[in-house]
Amino acid sequence: MNSRETVLGRVRRALADVPRDEGPDETHVPRDYWTSHAERSDAERLDLLAENLADYRALVHRCGAGELPATIAELLRARGARSVVAPPGIPEEWLPAEVERVADDPAASPRELDALDSVVTGCAVAVAETGTIVLDAGEDQGRRRISLVPDHHICVVRAPEQIVDSVPQALRRLDPARPQTWISGPSATSDIELDRVEGVHGPRTLEVIITSPEP
Repeated sequence: MNSRETVLGRVRRALADVPRDEGPDETHVPRDYWTSHAERSDAERLDLLAENLADYRALVHRCGAGELPATIAELLRARGARSVVAPPGIPEEWLPAEVERVADDPAASPRELDALDSVVTGCAVAVAETGTIVLDAGEDQGRRRISLVPDHHICVVRAPEQIVDSVPQALRRLDPARPQTWISGPSATSDIELDRVEGVHGPRTLEVIITSPEP
C-alpha cells in the first residue's frame, strides 16, 4: 500500500458513520465555546488592539476623525511618498494635494504597483486579542494585491465600531464569499533557515491609524 492509499483509507474510516448524502451545511457544529476571553469597554478594546499591533511591529497612531487627513499627510511626508494607490472608497480629502493619487486599476501589473510609494486603505474589522486587521476587498480596501505589493501600507481603523475582541466575533461580521486578507504581524521568513527577512510577501512597513469620534 502506498502513501496515497494509506491516507485515503484513514479518511474513509473517519467518515464511515457519515451518510453519503449528508452535506456540510446539514451537520450541526456546536458553537458553545467562549467568544472572547474578557469583558472589555471600548477604550480597553482599543488599547489592547494598539498594544498587540505594536508588539507585531506595526506603527500605531491615534487621532480624532477630523484629524485623519492631517495625520495621513504627515505620515506620507515622513515617508517621502509622492504616489499613493487608493481604492475608490477612500475620500479625496484623506490624501494631501501634493501626492499623486493612483487608482486601484485591475490592469496594473505587480511591477507598476511595486513602483508606487504607498497604499492607503480602510479595513473590514480589527481583532483586539490577536492584533489582527482584516481586509475584505470593500470599497475602501480595494483588491488584495494593492495591500500586498507596495512597501508602505497605511490602514485606517475606525474605533469603536470596527474593533472586536476576538476572532469568532470578527468571523460573524465577514462574508465568507468575499476575498479576505488577514494581517497579523509582519510577513517574514525564518521558519526554515532562521534568517528573518520582513516584507517577503507584504509591505515592510505597516502604519495603522485608529480614529475615534471627536469628543
